[in-house]
Amino acid sequence: MPRPTASTAPSIATTGRRLAAGIVVATLLALTIVVADLANGGRADPPPLRSAATLLDGTWRFHVGDDPRWANADADDSGWETVDLTAPPGSHDGDVGLPDYVGGWMAHGHPGYHGYAWYRRAVAVPAGHAAWDILGPTLVEDGYELYWNGRLLGGSGRLGANPRVVGTRPLQFALPADAAGTRGVLAVRTYMDPGSAASPDGGGMHTAPILAPRPIGDALHRVQWARSIAGYIVEVVEPVAMLALIGLALGYRSRSNRKGFLAFASVALALMAVRRLENAIVAWTDLESLATYAWLASVLWIPTVAAWTCAWNRWCPRAWRSIDVAALALAVAGMAGAAMHSVAWTSASRFASLALFVVIGVRIARSDPMRRLALTTLASIAASLFGDELLGMIGIPGIWFPFGIGVSRTQYVYAIAIPLLAFLVARTVLPKKAHR
Repeated sequence: MPRPTASTAPSIATTGRRLAAGIVVATLLALTIVVADLANGGRADPPPLRSAATLLDGTWRFHVGDDPRWANADADDSGWETVDLTAPPGSHDGDVGLPDYVGGWMAHGHPGYHGYAWYRRAVAVPAGHAAWDILGPTLVEDGYELYWNGRLLGGSGRLGANPRVVGTRPLQFALPADAAGTRGVLAVRTYMDPGSAASPDGGGMHTAPILAPRPIGDALHRVQWARSIAGYIVEVVEPVAMLALIGLALGYRSRSNRKGFLAFASVALALMAVRRLENAIVAWTDLESLATYAWLASVLWIPTVAAWTCAWNRWCPRAWRSIDVAALALAVAGMAGAAMHSVAWTSASRFASLALFVVIGVRIARSDPMRRLALTTLASIAASLFGDELLGMIGIPGIWFPFGIGVSRTQYVYAIAIPLLAFLVARTVLPKKAHR
């Protein structure tokens, strides 16, 4: 590893200071954007809008199973169960912070049930010249179709013989032009995929639809989207920061004394960026099904951990071949565990990978001149990869709700790890003359 001479030391210090200043400015800018969006999205719905709309909570008729005739206004639902979609005051979901959250069918007598179920209720539309909209439920497990008097207005995902469910996002449906001044039947066909994880309150609608006149419906729809965007803004800002960090690493790789580290770290950062960006993609668009999302979530951590292990192995003065071989073997074991849905294999692979991080940390502590920054950065990366093993076991919550919007534990860790990693990369950069 080349050592700087007395003549190159000022140049190194100047380069480092410039990079450090840029990192600080970029970090503060990203933090400002995130905080501003969380504060905007976390505001309660404006009272004038909510008072002009009707939350369709209260009693609904409910039936598990599936029959297309249940969409019709004259379908006999007198023998159906009833469920109350009235949310407790201040309730919200445990992820984004969506308001008016209620438990699903698993909390209402159908634990463990997956498949189709229907909700129905009569809705009186006020008379007048206004056009009326239904704002769809903002949280449904997993897909739904919404009908007015048997007419399909739209829905989330594709139901039927081969369902394709996607993340539920704010949707707005126009009622027929002659709906004003009438009383109709609103029916919601819901579907929970058999592969979805079952929770004690899972299944079906978790928020009630809203009846609103236009343009009130338009304004409320924008508010719902502001909340949804705020709920996943970190999942966009942090991947962008990771990609910028890759650019920094590759841009200065030729002048770095840790070329191997930067190469593998760039691969790991790219995988992490894809994994985080996935959350926003599935929440805001229909591009990715929930089945694809779940599969990627179960496997993407495996090459990410392996890439970080190889990267940190090359931070040490001499990489140990045994660590690379072990990282590859554990990746194979992790893939096998994911394919077999084996919790034992997956857990063993994760704990063994964590042990490799500990071994590398000991090596860095013994010999590296930048050990403090390197070990702090290594610890933050390990916490992001092994949050349940390192943070969950000591009682650190998995999610917080600043401004009423959910921010996960992993997102907080990344907010620390990304700037630290950027400073670490900057510390490896040699002046132009020194690396020749």
